[in-house]
Amino acid sequence: MLNQYPLWKYLLILLVVCFGFFYAAPNLYAPDPAVQISGESSAMVIDEKALQIATKALTIADIEFFGDEINAKGSSALIRLKNRDQQLPAQKVIQRALGDGYIVALNLASTTPDWLADWGAQPMKLGLDLSGGVHFLLEVDTAAAIAKRMDNYTNGVKRVLREDKIRGFIRLTEDGRIRGKFKSEALRDQASSKIRSEYSELQRQAVDGEDGFFLYLSISPAKVKEIEDYAVDQNLITLRNRVNELGVSEPLVQRQGRNRIVVELPGIQDTAEAKRILGKTANMEFRLEAKFDATSSSKEEFDFRDQNRLEGSAFLERNVVITGERVASASAGFDPQSSQPQVNITLDSEGGAMMHRVTRHNIQRRLGVLFIERKSRTRYETNQAGEEIVTKVPFDEKKIISLATIQDALGVQFRITGLDNPAEAAELALLLRAGALAAPIDFVEERTVGPSLGAENIQLGVTSVQIGLALVAVFMVIYYRLFGVVAVVGLSFNLVLLIALMSILSATLTLPGIAGIVLTVGMAVDANVLIFARIREELKNRMSPQQAISAGYDRAFVTIMDANITTLLVAVILYAVGAGPVRGFAVTLSLGIITSMFTAIVASRALINLTYGGRKVKQLSI
Repeated sequence: MLNQYPLWKYLLILLVVCFGFFYAAPNLYAPDPAVQISGESSAMVIDEKALQIATKALTIADIEFFGDEINAKGSSALIRLKNRDQQLPAQKVIQRALGDGYIVALNLASTTPDWLADWGAQPMKLGLDLSGGVHFLLEVDTAAAIAKRMDNYTNGVKRVLREDKIRGFIRLTEDGRIRGKFKSEALRDQASSKIRSEYSELQRQAVDGEDGFFLYLSISPAKVKEIEDYAVDQNLITLRNRVNELGVSEPLVQRQGRNRIVVELPGIQDTAEAKRILGKTANMEFRLEAKFDATSSSKEEFDFRDQNRLEGSAFLERNVVITGERVASASAGFDPQSSQPQVNITLDSEGGAMMHRVTRHNIQRRLGVLFIERKSRTRYETNQAGEEIVTKVPFDEKKIISLATIQDALGVQFRITGLDNPAEAAELALLLRAGALAAPIDFVEERTVGPSLGAENIQLGVTSVQIGLALVAVFMVIYYRLFGVVAVVGLSFNLVLLIALMSILSATLTLPGIAGIVLTVGMAVDANVLIFARIREELKNRMSPQQAISAGYDRAFVTIMDANITTLLVAVILYAVGAGPVRGFAVTLSLGIITSMFTAIVASRALINLTYGGRKVKQLSI
C-alpha cells in the first residue's frame, strides 16, 4: 500500500531520534567554574595533603567552594567554585599556598550525570565568543635566543680556527660579543679572513691593545631582528603543534607584537595540562662526557641520577653534538630487557650525520642527554603603599637524564633511557614530537575570556533566533495546517540531531556557527515547502490524496538533493580554506545539511505515513 513504511524503518527512525535526544541532553547541564591543580611534571602525584592546603587557603581567603576531588590517577585535583568571578582570585590564593612546584589553572568542571557520561555523552564545546575559554599571553625570551646563537658562533669560530691551526684565545664577553685575542697582527688578520669566509654575517672590529691584538665579533641589528623573528615564528609553529597534540578544538595561536604569542583555548578542557605542555621548553642537548683531564673551561657539571637512582653529578663537554631541534619523531616505549620506560628517537638526516660523525670516533666514551627546562620562582614583595607585587623570576633547570656508553656509531635512530616512569616518557616524547622551542617562553598573562560580543548581545542574538524560529513555525502551521505541524516537529528533531552530532564530534559552536544553524533551519523548511507545494500541485491535477503524497515526496527529492549537495560542497570548501569563525560556520552548515535531509525527507514522511498511510483519505489538511 502507498505511504506505509515497514516496521523496521519506523523503529530505525525512532532509534535515531532517541539517539539524538540522548546525546544532546548533556547540553542542558551547565558546567561549574573550577580551578585545577597538577604538578609541574606529569610524574608528580597530587595527594590529600596538597588538596587540604588548597582548600584551607580558600577558606581563609573567604572564597566559596563546594566540592573538591582528586582524579583516579592522582595526577590532578579539581576544586569547584560557586562563582566564576572567583576563579582568578582562587587561582592566585592556591598558587601562593602550594608554591612553585604546582600548576594551578582555570577550568570548567562538567556536571553531566554519570549515567550519560558512561555512554560517552558530553556537552557541546562552545567557542570563546559564546562561553569563553582560557587566554594565555606568552612572551618569547628573544635575548636567550640571541645568546644561544652567539654561543654557537663562539664554538664554531673556535672550531674553524683550530682546524686552520690559527692560535688565539676566543671567548664570549658579558656584552654579548665574541672576543679573540692573538699574539700578533698577522694571526689576527688570518683569523679575520677565515671568519669572514665562514661567517660572513658576523661584523668584525680589530682593536690593538697593550697586551695583545683583539678581534671583536658581533651581529648586526638586522641579523638580531632576523634571529628574534625566527625564534618567535618557530615557537609559534611549535605551540600550534603542541596544541594539536592536546586535541583542543579550533584554538587560536597567533603572534602579537614583536615577541609575544597569544594562545586561546575554547571550551576549556584540561587547562593545567595545556599550561604545562605549552610552557615547557623541553629542549635537549647531546654532549660527550668530559675527559678526566679536561680543563674547567671546557666542561660543565650537572646533576645526574644513575640507573640505581643514586643522586650525584657528572661532567659534560661544553661542545654540543646535536640539540632537540634535530629530532624528527619520538615515541614512548619500554626497554625489552629492563622493562623501564624509554623514548625512541628518530633524527633528521643532518642530525643523524652529525651524530654518526661524532660517535664513530668516540666508541666506549659516554654520551650524555642533557634535559633543559625553563622554570620560574615566584617572588612576593610589598611596595611602600602596602600593595603586594608578584614577580616571576625565570631560570633554566638543566639535568642529565641519560649517560650511556657508546658501543657503536649512532645514526638516525636510537633511544633515551633513565626516565622515572611511563608518564614522563610519554610527555617527553610528545614535546620532542611537537618540536623544540627555539627560545624559552614565559606566561605573562592567563585569564578567562568572556563572550567577545558581550552577554547582552549574545542574549539578543539567541532571542532573535527564537523569534525567527517561532515566526517560521507560525507561518508553516497557518499556511500548511497539519502538514505544517509535521514540518515544525521535523524541524525540532533536526535541531536536536544537529546538537547531538556536534557534541559527539567535539565540534566547537561559535557565533558564526549559530548563523549556520539558522541557515540550516531555513534550508530544512525550504525542503518541506518544496514537498508540500508539489503535493498541492498533484492534488490540483486530480490525483488521489495517497498518490499526491507519494508523488510529492518522490518528485521533490531530486530537487532537494541537488540543492543540498551544492550547498554541502560550498561548506566543504569554506572549511578547507577558512579558519576560526569561518570553519565554525562551515561545520554547523555541513552537519545541518545532513540532519535536515534526514528530518525533511525521512522523518517528516514517517509522520505523514502514520497520519494518513494505509487508509482511505478524501481530503488532506494542507
